[in-house]
Amino acid sequence: MNSLAEELQKELEIPTAFTIPVGGGIAVNQTVVITWGIIAFLFALILILTRGFVTQNPTKRQVAVEAFVTWIENLLGGNMDEKSHRYIPYLGSVLIFLAISNIIGIFDIAPPTKDLRTTVALALMSIVLVQIAGIREHHVGGWLKGFAKPIAVMTPMNILELIIKPLSLCMRLFGNVFAAFVIMELVKMVIPVGIPAALSLYFDLFDGLLQAYVFVFLTSLYINEAVE
Repeated sequence: MNSLAEELQKELEIPTAFTIPVGGGIAVNQTVVITWGIIAFLFALILILTRGFVTQNPTKRQVAVEAFVTWIENLLGGNMDEKSHRYIPYLGSVLIFLAISNIIGIFDIAPPTKDLRTTVALALMSIVLVQIAGIREHHVGGWLKGFAKPIAVMTPMNILELIIKPLSLCMRLFGNVFAAFVIMELVKMVIPVGIPAALSLYFDLFDGLLQAYVFVFLTSLYINEAVE
C-alpha cells in the first residue's frame, strides 16, 4: 500500500516540461504542453479535412466530415431546446477536445483531465457560458429574477448553484479519470500481466469517451435551464 500511495502522490504532482527564461523564469508544466499539442493536432486536422470544400460534387472526404458534424449536432441537439442550438458548436468542440484528452492514455500520454486545474477551467468556461445564455435570452433583469424562482425563499440556494454546478462538473470529470488510474494500479499489484492491458482499453477508451459525453451532456442541460 505504501508503494500505491507513492504512485498516487507522483500522479498528483504535475512535472514541469520546460521553463521560459523571462524574469525569474516561467515554469510550463506537462499538462499545458500536452493541451497545446492536442489543440495544435485538432487545428491541423481541421485545416487538412476542410481543405477544398465545395458546394457541388463534394468529395468523399467532405461527405465524411459533413456526416460527422451532423452526427455531433444530432447527438447534442436532441437534448437541447431550439433556442440552445446556437451553443452546439462550442459543446461539440469541448466534446472532441475531451474525448481526445481522455483517450490519449492509450498511447502512454498523461491525460490533461488528470490535472484538476484543467477540469476546473473547463467547468468554469461551461458555467460562464450557461450564465451568458441566460442573460442573452432573458436580459439582465430576467436573469436576476430567475434566482427567485420558483419562490423567493429559494434565492440563496439558487445562488449557491453557481458554485455547486461548476464544482460538480470538474470533480466528476477529474474524479473518474483519476479513479481509473487508482484501479489500474491496484490491478497491476495483484495481476501484473494480461488483465491490466484489457482494463486499460476500457478505462482509457470507453470510459474516457463516456466521461467526455457526460460533461457536455450536463452542460447542455444547464444551458436549457438557463434559456427556458
